[in-house]
Amino acid sequence: MKKRYLVLEDGTVFEGRAFGADRAAVGELVFTTGMGGYIATLTDPSYYGQIVLQTFPLIGNYGIIESDFEGECRLRGYVVREWCETPSNFRCQYDLDTFLKNKGVPGVWGLDTRAVTKLIRERGVMNALICDEPPASLDEVKAYAVKDAVRSITVRAPEFCPAEGEAKRRVTLIDYGAKHHILCELQKRGCDVTIVPSFTTAEEIIAAHPDGVMLSNGPGDPAENTECIETLKKLLGRIPMFGICLGHQLLALAAGGRTMKLKYGHRGANQPVRELSTGSTYITSQNHGYAVVSESLTNGHVSFENANDATCEGVDYPGLKAFSVQFHPEACSGPRDTMFLFDRFVSMMEEDRHAAE
Repeated sequence: MKKRYLVLEDGTVFEGRAFGADRAAVGELVFTTGMGGYIATLTDPSYYGQIVLQTFPLIGNYGIIESDFEGECRLRGYVVREWCETPSNFRCQYDLDTFLKNKGVPGVWGLDTRAVTKLIRERGVMNALICDEPPASLDEVKAYAVKDAVRSITVRAPEFCPAEGEAKRRVTLIDYGAKHHILCELQKRGCDVTIVPSFTTAEEIIAAHPDGVMLSNGPGDPAENTECIETLKKLLGRIPMFGICLGHQLLALAAGGRTMKLKYGHRGANQPVRELSTGSTYITSQNHGYAVVSESLTNGHVSFENANDATCEGVDYPGLKAFSVQFHPEACSGPRDTMFLFDRFVSMMEEDRHAAE
């Protein structure tokens, strides 16, 4: 089998074997700790511009199932300890190697993913190169940066998605890189959903008279999205809003808060968060490299915090008809402990409608 290398920007080289697309790629190297749900990882738009390493040693055992896709594959590269060449599942359509080839994503397997993970945890997230021959210079790798991520992947025009069954309310979903199951959870709750581009203006959103606005997940540095932040400033207090992941961060920035880049982020389906009002702890799915700075919040208060490092995992804005969470309550592969947050959003829309009558 052909050799392939993972070269880190600090010069560290890991030798493995090639699979996936036959090409080189530079990206921001991150790791995710999920034991399952690799299909959701591969198709999560929030991984735009990144090389993803799976810490779980065997990936691909149930193959690829297209109905489980969350969106378009935006990865720059994929790193695993071992990939299953002969998947076994009654829903399986084809294998992981075929998926990566179809999407033009180079992969490397057979290297010590545990050693790579420990290195990232100690030194922080860094850029990396997947290649068949280590380069003489790492200037291109060091210079790489994830830029214009949201603009690059958002829908280009509005898309209408009807509710399941009788439509009871209308929601505008701002697409910063939305996962498909956010849409599904809204539709299940009787919401007609209109997905709009990230560059949609506040005036256009208000003119459509939605009952609520959903702010999706997405990739990149939240502070880079100045246009989106200005839009949310105009919407705050006027329409009920619920933000997830990047939507959570953008809402905090619009309300006067700040964000920071984490050393290596939170990625995986086993992240514990504590609800401060009840003391309850939930296990959540997460994928983010930035966090809201709790001390910077002036118009809201922290509702959830990470049980491992106490970073902000949720914010309530009582006077502004809005709330947000850093984690993914809609996670397709689980856990589903916090699905009640969608019900909270529906109740908020109902209360706002009754108050306006």
